[in-house]
Amino acid sequence: MKSALISPVLFLAAAGWAAAASITTSFNNTATGNDAAVSVNLISFGMVVSQTARACLPDASAQVNIQSSGTAEDLFISASGLPPNTDFDFFVIQVPNSPFGLSWYQGDLQSDSNGNAMQHFRGRFSVETFIVAPGTAAAPLVFNNPPFADAAQNPASAPVQTYHLGLWFNSPTDAQNAGCPNTVTPFNGAHNAGIQVLNTSNYPDDAGPLRSLNPQ
Repeated sequence: MKSALISPVLFLAAAGWAAAASITTSFNNTATGNDAAVSVNLISFGMVVSQTARACLPDASAQVNIQSSGTAEDLFISASGLPPNTDFDFFVIQVPNSPFGLSWYQGDLQSDSNGNAMQHFRGRFSVETFIVAPGTAAAPLVFNNPPFADAAQNPASAPVQTYHLGLWFNSPTDAQNAGCPNTVTPFNGAHNAGIQVLNTSNYPDDAGPLRSLNPQ
């Protein structure tokens, strides 16, 4: 069994650019008692408040740190300026603003009593992050309530790179309670979420921050 400790916050970056670094860290193989080294690539960048939430949550922001061991990435997000004790949904998206393009649900964040939230996701968050559909296929119909019912099949698509991130209110009611619009969007597990709160629109549409991380 291997044990390793790599700090999720090794450096900070100002919103609008991604800092990248490559470091070598060590771990101990408890089975053999031998030390070994592994190279880890890192990026750090900010998320900014979305246009739809700018008037109601002007101080919302997040810091994202991603570390890659080559075979997978660990993404750490730390958000602040959110409404207290509120649920949010986190997505990898094609472009940061509407119409968002192809989007992939990663998981949830929940703010504390001070409006801060932290979460850790493990997956592929790098220049290799993409969605592909070589052909159409039947899809399960699970959440069929309007206005965003499940599709009965997928559209065929060549590989589409998805390099941006977005955070949404889990509930239109929560958004309204925070003084935001109560628009319904499909960005939660049941497709009845609220508006987008944070995104990576501080990067160009075709050059989201995940593009700057090259696994080795």
